[in-house]
Amino acid sequence: MFSDLAEQLSIRERQGLKRHRAILDSKQSRYVDIDGCEYLSFGSNDYLGLSSHPALIQSACQGAQRYGVGAGASHLLYGHNIAHHELEHALARFTGFPRALLFSTGYMANTGVVTALVGRHDAIFADKLNHASLNDAAILSRAQLIRYPHLDLPALERHLKKTKARRKLVITDAVFSMDGDIAPVSNLVALCERYNAILLLDDAHGFGVLGEEGRGILFTENNLSVCGSKVLHSPNIVYMATLGKAAGVFGAFVAASSEVIETLIQTAKSYIYTTASPPLLSYVLLCSLALIERESWRREHLFRLINQLKQKLETSGLRLLPSNTPIQPVLVGGVQDVVRISEG
Repeated sequence: MFSDLAEQLSIRERQGLKRHRAILDSKQSRYVDIDGCEYLSFGSNDYLGLSSHPALIQSACQGAQRYGVGAGASHLLYGHNIAHHELEHALARFTGFPRALLFSTGYMANTGVVTALVGRHDAIFADKLNHASLNDAAILSRAQLIRYPHLDLPALERHLKKTKARRKLVITDAVFSMDGDIAPVSNLVALCERYNAILLLDDAHGFGVLGEEGRGILFTENNLSVCGSKVLHSPNIVYMATLGKAAGVFGAFVAASSEVIETLIQTAKSYIYTTASPPLLSYVLLCSLALIERESWRREHLFRLINQLKQKLETSGLRLLPSNTPIQPVLVGGVQDVVRISEG
């Protein structure tokens, strides 16, 4: 077995695909110290610059003093801290859903949602450019997996119309993590309502960045459905977002109807069978959420930088894929070229 692993690693290296971990010796900031050299950072997911914010650092110290550094148990024993509980309520309010549920990571959240909601006699419809966590979750669920061409809603509708599955789940990135383009959410919602399907939106790269007050993809201009001052969500939506990117800390959450959230609490294995995340992180995230909501200048500054980067890269002759998000894909050649450039 070990000689086989060594051979596979050797093949990967000969193909120029073996990656190496760079060692960061600084905070995430405009400039970072990597392997002893200072670089201007373009690769971080810390979109709003919150990971090193003094208020969040102070909150971390206060949270550690109050709650310690570990949860000590799973949520269903007695690891569900008041800080977790308050953050879930704050996230539900912020995103406009009845309830929210914390997960340790986005990978665990997607795995928990998909495997809890569908199984052997069900069908999953997945965009071909979805994140790996959605793909792995679909396979793990044992439901029938049908992948439709990227953003091809007519193809998705044909599959939805044809299926005889008991439950139907459409899964998609909201902002696609490699190309930076955006799913047509309002059209997806309409399809799911028409064919009685659930829509799982992975908004890892939209939460905190897109929409009114950074509330995510559902609060962008095209997706708002307003009645008076109340934003209405389709009950068919299950919304997932991460808390280690724009929010600057760690973790993820799922927001949905009470029935979905209670189902996840009772049956999502990636929620049930793991120690709860350190409560001090939830305490810090309450501070982060307040800054996201209050300081709109951070998003304005981010999009000024995005436009500046696009202008500079376009004049340099490099080819950019079209994207109006912080993910700006630069085409540099083959896979080996990408690995070589990434390692300086």
